Amino acid sequence: MSTLTLRDRQPGDLPVLWRWLHGEPSPAWQQWDAPYFHAARPPSTTTLELFMARVQAQEPSSDRRIIALDGQCIGQVTRDEEAPTGGGWWELGILIYDPQHWGGGLGTEALQQWTAATFAETGAHVLTLTTWDGNGRMIRAAERVGYRECARIPEARLWQGRRWDSVKLACLRRMASDS
Repeated sequence: MSTLTLRDRQPGDLPVLWRWLHGEPSPAWQQWDAPYFHAARPPSTTTLELFMARVQAQEPSSDRRIIALDGQCIGQVTRDEEAPTGGGWWELGILIYDPQHWGGGLGTEALQQWTAATFAETGAHVLTLTTWDGNGRMIRAAERVGYRECARIPEARLWQGRRWDSVKLACLRRMASDS
């Protein structure tokens, strides 16, 4: 049985992160994680050495963790407090890079752990995540964890000649404690 954990970044994670963020010319994850933003970016020219130097120079952040499957980096989770600071609203992000890890419940488990960690580690009252209606897996994972759709901006995103809705889902602290 595999074990999924959220942990701080380790030096051995950097080549994996570089591969999926800079080394692959058109990674599959970019087709699902706000592809309308990625399409406008030029291909990365960041070398592994430059990436490692830049990341190692940054202070570790409790708002960014590695998703590890049996200790191996397979993705990241992030969180950012929405302004004004101290208001209790945090936006979460989750990304599993390799398609071989999609569709088996790992994203749902990572989001469950990240939701619980964020409520435990912050003064969050509400957590949100934002996606688009083309990413049904993300919407279903969030709903399984207890998030509910709270906003839909119709046809807000243009991708591959089609208009897509922007979808925001939310989970209140009291909803998380009820489940």
